[in-house]
Amino acid sequence: MSRSLRRGALAATALVFSIAALSACGAGNDAQTLGVRPDNAAVTVDDVKIQNALVITQPEAGVKGPAVVSATVFNNGDKPQTLDAISLPGSNATVTLKPATGTGPISIPARGSVVIGGAGNATATIENGSEATRKGDAQKVVFKLSRTGDVGLSAFVVPASSYFKDFGPSIVPAPPGTKPSASATPSGEAEHGAEHGGEATGSAGH
Repeated sequence: MSRSLRRGALAATALVFSIAALSACGAGNDAQTLGVRPDNAAVTVDDVKIQNALVITQPEAGVKGPAVVSATVFNNGDKPQTLDAISLPGSNATVTLKPATGTGPISIPARGSVVIGGAGNATATIENGSEATRKGDAQKVVFKLSRTGDVGLSAFVVPASSYFKDFGPSIVPAPPGTKPSASATPSGEAEHGAEHGGEATGSAGH
């Protein structure tokens, strides 16, 4: 093979590798392709680490309803702790905590963790969330733990859509100007009751 042909072959090979590298970079940086959630707030104080902290509001703008705090709380200490309260300084928000099962405070075992938000997990509901938070803002959130005390950080405020849909409020009112679904109306409840032997609709149907 002549020198010019060898140079041409090398150049073509380099071009192929360059295109392949660029394609790989494009796929690797595509968060939707990889299913990667954006970086969220995290903080470590003593034995406690709080990660992926978010305030998640209603999915539709202008809808009044509860919001929630979502986070993972790690306890790297040798003794269990409880999450006694969550507060949003600078607002009049009331946050109601509920463990994944049973009643009482949310327990974080020694060398363990607890997820707040999402199906089957503990919940932290901001009753007046539409008044206390604004989408796109960074909201100060303080976690009060039984041993570590107050642990604060700034959490992004996001709507319950896209990545955060499954971690948002369980109560989602209908947007303004739309009709509630049948299951949310009294008639819908009656029909649901009929399917399970409700007297009023059941007698009419038979």
